Amino acid sequence: MKKIIKYAINFNQLNIEDIATVGGKNASLGEMIQNLTQENIKVPPGFATTADAYRNFLSVNQIDTKIYTKLATLDEKKLKNLAKTSHEIQQLILQAKFSPEFISAITEKHNELIKNKKISLAIRSSATAEDLPNASFAGQQDSFLNISGIKNVLLAIKKVYASLFNERAIVYRIQNRFPHEKVAISAGIQIMVRSDCGSSGVMFTLDTETGFDKVIFINAAWGLGESIVQGKVNPDEFYIYKSSIIANKPAILQRTIGSKAIKTIYNKNFSIKTIKTKKTEQQRFCIDDAIITTLAHAALAIENRYQKPMDIEWAQDGKTKEIYIVQARPETVRSHEQQQTLEHFSLEKKGEVITSGHSVGQKIGQGDACVITNSKQMHLMQPGQVLVADITDPDWEPIMKLAKAIVTNRGGRTCHAAIVARELGLPAVVGCNDATTKIKHHSPITVSCAGGEIGQVFKGLLPVKVEHIEVTNMPKLPCKLCMNLADPNKAFSYQHLPNDGVGLVRIEFIISNTIGIHPKALLQFKTLPTKIKQQIHARTAAYKSPTEFYIEKLREGIATIAAAFFPKPIIVRFSDFKSNEYANLLGGSPFEPHEENPMIGFRGGSRYLAGQFADCFALECEALKRVRNMGLTNTKVMLPFVRTVAEATQLVELLAVNGLARGVDDLKVILMCEIPANALLADEFLEICDGFSIGSNDLTQLTLGLDRDSSLVAHLFDERNAAVKKLLHQAIQTCKQKGKYVGICGQAPSDYPEFAKWLLDEGIESISLTPDSIVATWLYLAKGL
Repeated sequence: MKKIIKYAINFNQLNIEDIATVGGKNASLGEMIQNLTQENIKVPPGFATTADAYRNFLSVNQIDTKIYTKLATLDEKKLKNLAKTSHEIQQLILQAKFSPEFISAITEKHNELIKNKKISLAIRSSATAEDLPNASFAGQQDSFLNISGIKNVLLAIKKVYASLFNERAIVYRIQNRFPHEKVAISAGIQIMVRSDCGSSGVMFTLDTETGFDKVIFINAAWGLGESIVQGKVNPDEFYIYKSSIIANKPAILQRTIGSKAIKTIYNKNFSIKTIKTKKTEQQRFCIDDAIITTLAHAALAIENRYQKPMDIEWAQDGKTKEIYIVQARPETVRSHEQQQTLEHFSLEKKGEVITSGHSVGQKIGQGDACVITNSKQMHLMQPGQVLVADITDPDWEPIMKLAKAIVTNRGGRTCHAAIVARELGLPAVVGCNDATTKIKHHSPITVSCAGGEIGQVFKGLLPVKVEHIEVTNMPKLPCKLCMNLADPNKAFSYQHLPNDGVGLVRIEFIISNTIGIHPKALLQFKTLPTKIKQQIHARTAAYKSPTEFYIEKLREGIATIAAAFFPKPIIVRFSDFKSNEYANLLGGSPFEPHEENPMIGFRGGSRYLAGQFADCFALECEALKRVRNMGLTNTKVMLPFVRTVAEATQLVELLAVNGLARGVDDLKVILMCEIPANALLADEFLEICDGFSIGSNDLTQLTLGLDRDSSLVAHLFDERNAAVKKLLHQAIQTCKQKGKYVGICGQAPSDYPEFAKWLLDEGIESISLTPDSIVATWLYLAKGL
């Protein structure tokens, strides 16, 4: 009896159990249509050809045996005849004919879908061994966009079938030990979302670089999603905090604007083309906060349905402004990593930076550069070299596996090069813009992703240090060990280390590295010289106003750290730049005085209370207020360099005026204890605040009366000096007597473990250390217990 074959099934009749029938991608689309429409998740309608239809196609045309015989002759180690074998197999498929029954079934489904309208369709590949929890075959096969007419649809389906045997797919199956004959393919025929005149992108329900799973990471660019997936564009990037989304609070942690230099759109004759974007499009985010929030809600709903971290493609219809989910698959790299042992890479010394871009991973790779400007040069790549290219696509995967590191001109952190680098455990720096012109072929280079979000390519082979840190079952200590942290881009990585929170968040790093502009220049933007205005506009154009840029960039940096460590406390110190440091910021010089000794001049509390800086301080307060409004109430605030008790009283009142009232929503106000007066008058100061955080650097300098930056007297600088210890003892004991918080955030405990032990014996509540010293200090202190 002849087997009855079902050639095609509508998406709304499929679910995740149908992977063997229609492949992972199509099964997932059906799962979402059936189960997530009530969550307001829209999936474009369509239908899928079946795996049985594919197998029948091979059998009826009598090419299945020919295909698997050709594959059996492949030398799996050298793959010398890979290109020839792949081409011959694809030609067998493209020259074969569909059966009348198949054509009839597809035509019927096609006509039902388009309803006599001239509608563009996407014909997507969906392999039966795709989107599995432990392997992602996604991207190995081809998809075809902006297809119209049944003849073109049938041809695209045949091309999808043929793409199961392209070089990259064959290699991937060999390396993942999947028998070729066990893998079938389905084509998804789906109405296209008009993102050609809108935007599209990719989102993950965890951080792709660290595996931190309390955030959603979104990439977005103008036009069709092919530009992002293929790494042709440097997209906008956004991080969203899951807990805030669930609580219906403001939830965007970070926004990073991408260059978005090109976009893919519809072309005539039902094809697609890539064009340059307008400057105005490059200077603004391609999705607004409302869309970001909508996408985040969708990501959460999908993750909850699948009960695992997800990799999701989305598109916004430029005509209707509606958001559609066009693909969802399990994330297969970071979600499977174990964090019991951390591998920490660092450069023992830095050299000349050739170029920089988005870092992928946190490792460092080295070798001779192999600069490849087109696919015909791929044979030049040798094992152990660093691959440098404009972009990569799946055809490049055989040579990417040879690399020690990867560097590209184009692409964001969800582009092809980034995804493959993560799977291979390689460091990659993508979106450099100028890598192939700046890096010389065969020159030795060091590719470092150990510095946070920005990856750097250095000239030469620099010395690299690799530490393996065990982070399980850390012994208990009688005090808390926290971290000093300035760079928000390292927060998701460092939160994996053993810690009790962050004892010092230095917002100067955010101001100097992310903002780079004097706050007064932003407040008085209209009065600035034209040249300065132009420079500021270039940095702030994506935001509502120059001051909004300042507030939001501060908020983003602080919120990122607070979210990474929540619910553990973080103590955020208001800015403590000195006048010469503020003057170095863009537009800063006219607003700053010249001081002979800025170290003990116009800084800290005195600056906040001064009329010429009060409005700048208000911007910092507004940023902190927004952080806490996100539900990140683990954020405490700290006032630096407060000289007198009267000044401390005025500052606490000023905080309240700016919406940060001590005690409201459990807000704690900490004073830096870094002036001898703070320790000597601890009783009086502690009546005004919730505790002390000791700044041993300035306290030592002012106690010993020396400038630590002066090479003539720097050798006398020592926090372990008896006079310094006497002041520390007084401050710690007074805090304990009054039941107030006391911690230390100065450098000394990180440099001198024995000093940390002395503090522990004194009964200090918290010691805040540099991230690279926290594990060693923790274990050192535990030995003495």
